Amino acid sequence: MEAVPEEVPQPVTREGTEGRTRIGTPVDGEHVLASLSPSRASDFRTCPLLYRLRTIDHLPETPSPDALRGTVVHKVLEDLFDLPAAERTPEQAETMVQDAWQFVLDAEPEAASMFVGDGAVGDGATDEGPEITAWLASCRESLRAYFALEDPTRLEPAERELYVETLLDSRLLLRGFVDRIDIAPDGAIRVVDYKTGRSPGVGFEARALFQMRFYALVIWRTRGVVPALLRLVYLGDGQMVSYEPDEHDLLATERLVEAIWRAIELARQTGEFLPSPGWACTWCSFQELCPTFGNEPPPMPDLSAEHVTRVG
Repeated sequence: MEAVPEEVPQPVTREGTEGRTRIGTPVDGEHVLASLSPSRASDFRTCPLLYRLRTIDHLPETPSPDALRGTVVHKVLEDLFDLPAAERTPEQAETMVQDAWQFVLDAEPEAASMFVGDGAVGDGATDEGPEITAWLASCRESLRAYFALEDPTRLEPAERELYVETLLDSRLLLRGFVDRIDIAPDGAIRVVDYKTGRSPGVGFEARALFQMRFYALVIWRTRGVVPALLRLVYLGDGQMVSYEPDEHDLLATERLVEAIWRAIELARQTGEFLPSPGWACTWCSFQELCPTFGNEPPPMPDLSAEHVTRVG
């Protein structure tokens, strides 16, 4: 596989946001076998066919109100820390929702199609109907839940929406966007991720923390410091899930990630990206292409001439 030239910025998709631009990192120009993000790794663990349709076939998906709510809320929470501490109030955050929604529409004009017939086509940030009004209100409700969990006037994040990547000894590139990194005076690192959904039920915490362990592994490999705390902030029910990783955890995560990639490579070689029926089928946007629902996926794309290094 060819290396990625350092001078060419690669577009990287943050979950729910198109067109984020990757900034240069020390692994640019290195020989890379392939790349993997926590979202795509989670896709494959959930359903190999889902991974294929998203990552190999690159099939479009209609944005859902829930996913776009997450994008809007993340945008507000990112921009909130640009303000002086005293201005980081719930009222200020709620006024920022409208601009964040316009930001989404500028990047993804098709998002307005969710509210067709509701006065949202065109200038979706100003034309309001009952559906979009209720949806914008749900964004503000998520932000009110955030202020019940944290006081942003007492926080000064070291990084927000930080693109991170590291190259493992296997030449597998791990990459992704971290919502927030806090660094204490003693150098301790806290990695924070916002979720607009509800917290996981009992027994599902480990799966939810996979993404955070993935980020912690990348940070450890790039900075030489194991993050002291991983925190998921769930705005759907006002809960926080926290975990203190250690080197043993992160080495295990590295082994898991490489095992996932080996499984992906095997599926690519055989063309067998089989569906895995489960809880995620309920809201999967590819039901019309899934054997679980009595349908057939499209023919497997020809990968013989593929030259893209970063495919995950």
